[in-house]
Amino acid sequence: MFNLAGAVALLLWAVRLVRTGVERGFLVELRRWLRNSSNSTFLSLGSGLVAAVLMQSSTAVAILTAGFVSAGTLTATVGLSVLLGGDLGSALVAKLLILSPTWVIPALLVLGVSLFLRGKQKNTRQIGRILIGLALIFVALGMIRTTTEPLKEVAGLTAILTYLGNDYFTAFVIGAVFAWAAHSSVAAVLLIVTLASNGALPISGAMALILGANFGGAMIAFALTLASIRQARQVILANVLLRGGGAVAAMALLVFIRPDYGWLGATAAQQAINLHIAFNFVIALVGQILARPVLALSTLLLPVEPARPQELTRISALDESLLDKPDRALASATREILHIGETVETMLSTVIRLYDRWDDDVAELIAQNEAEVDKLHFKTKVFLARLQGHAIGEEAAQSSMDLTIISVNLEAAGDLIARNLVGLSRKMQVERLRFSQAGWRELCDFHDRVLSNAQLALNVLLTGDPDAARQLVEEKEQVRDVESQLQSYHIDRLRAEKSESLATSNIHQETLRSLKQINTAFSMIAYPILSQSGDLLSSRLADADSAE
Repeated sequence: MFNLAGAVALLLWAVRLVRTGVERGFLVELRRWLRNSSNSTFLSLGSGLVAAVLMQSSTAVAILTAGFVSAGTLTATVGLSVLLGGDLGSALVAKLLILSPTWVIPALLVLGVSLFLRGKQKNTRQIGRILIGLALIFVALGMIRTTTEPLKEVAGLTAILTYLGNDYFTAFVIGAVFAWAAHSSVAAVLLIVTLASNGALPISGAMALILGANFGGAMIAFALTLASIRQARQVILANVLLRGGGAVAAMALLVFIRPDYGWLGATAAQQAINLHIAFNFVIALVGQILARPVLALSTLLLPVEPARPQELTRISALDESLLDKPDRALASATREILHIGETVETMLSTVIRLYDRWDDDVAELIAQNEAEVDKLHFKTKVFLARLQGHAIGEEAAQSSMDLTIISVNLEAAGDLIARNLVGLSRKMQVERLRFSQAGWRELCDFHDRVLSNAQLALNVLLTGDPDAARQLVEEKEQVRDVESQLQSYHIDRLRAEKSESLATSNIHQETLRSLKQINTAFSMIAYPILSQSGDLLSSRLADADSAE
């Protein structure tokens, strides 16, 4: 049992390792792909499927999609199609991972380690990380097979597993709870299929466990997006109604019909994994037909968000009584700066809507947030200045200065959003201008890249992770190159004398420039961390080899 626990732990970590590699190396491309999948329902379904295969997680796809729905760049119907494609993609991942020829593990390890240790480019190293993760998944599955083989001879455990084959309800609940606890339906299904493959688990129990894992997998994203706006939660709840409700309905059919599973495959493992794929395939098709009524039902089920009482206001993290305790004072200032960053991130995610459809209420909210950022920045700056006036050590003084600079940059980013971007979008409304189709797509892609980096920057501020800080600085250089390339594309359209490009030329170029400056402001969060870790040279980012 101890060996089995270790094997399951390795499986969970290996799945996470693959997802981390994809997120660090290719998240921007995946975000752009998902956001541009709104041209057709089946394209959005396919985009969600491919994204889930690459990330090995339908939950990660659901979180990204909820963000796009919140920002207004994906409609609820398209978002639901992406989620259903993600569910099917995670099922196909489990099928692929069950197939593990003996030569695959050493090949993946040799290639993966070589790429990770010797790769000069960020993406090369992340591909190595992904290959190592895949190899460790296969190792974990082999460990599970080896360690569960003797369990068939243990009378007590055999009785429990046999009982699960007869008590569908208990098996369903256990499958849901395990997928929830592991935060990975892929890992849960892999464990269940492996237990069924060597006869340790009856096939009827495996089927109930897999349906339970689908229910639990649908609930993960719902719990993680409870703080999102109502439109995003509407899409996630619709997926719960389809996938979770479908799992309950399929469970009822198994109880009353008790079908022969031979049509699903020759072995128990094939039957279990094929049921998982067939279930998600059917749910994806049904979801395309019932998307609108299910979304309407999810809207009815979600409670209307009550207005916040005016007297309930946020309490500042800045505490003057902590000025004689540098560590706690710096922690308080960091909390306040994190709140500033989150406010600016909200402004950034919202402002892009105004270019497509002007909204006075949204513009006013951005202006209010900018005023709040100015106020918080001033208070934080004064607090840190007073802290430096106390007898604090050199390290604390440097940290205080670093936080002051970060606060200044975040406040500048807020100004750029509230004044430049809102002003430019207002000008488009007044003059009734529209970007060219290519220009608007480029702006949306660039905005999403900057928003992704802003979210990464806030994670860096919270965790102080040097690897994430390095990634943030690398993304800063990438944004600079992309902005230059997009400016070049725009000039090409001007040469072709496209009327829409000519009319919106200044707005287009100023928007790109402002977004680049906002990205730079967020990226500055990484520099103090890299300076402390020795990853930052006097004039440029240290090479990967020197950092190791």
